[in-house]
Amino acid sequence: MAEQISHSIEATNLADILERVLDKGIVIAGDIQIMLCDVELLTIKIRLMIASVDKAKEMGISWWESDSFLSSGAGGLKELETEKEKAELEKRVKQLEKKLKSKAR
Repeated sequence: MAEQISHSIEATNLADILERVLDKGIVIAGDIQIMLCDVELLTIKIRLMIASVDKAKEMGISWWESDSFLSSGAGGLKELETEKEKAELEKRVKQLEKKLKSKAR
């Protein structure tokens, strides 16, 4: 007698569930506390949100757009800021060098 393996969720149903979760969004939150003799030693707060990019933007969440590690556009902005800082520092160094030369005379 051959046994049949049955799956509780078919692939199409799993795809539907995933689509629904990404469309609506889901939040999972939890806290882990480690205490010894009523003294809190460590607290870990876990917050996880799963949603599509469109849903996240709709909710006002778009931190990945300004993260230089995740966004090539943001990296360009950071490079511009770095270049500005570098130019300002070079200007200050030249001014200090001029002051030192004038005092040395």
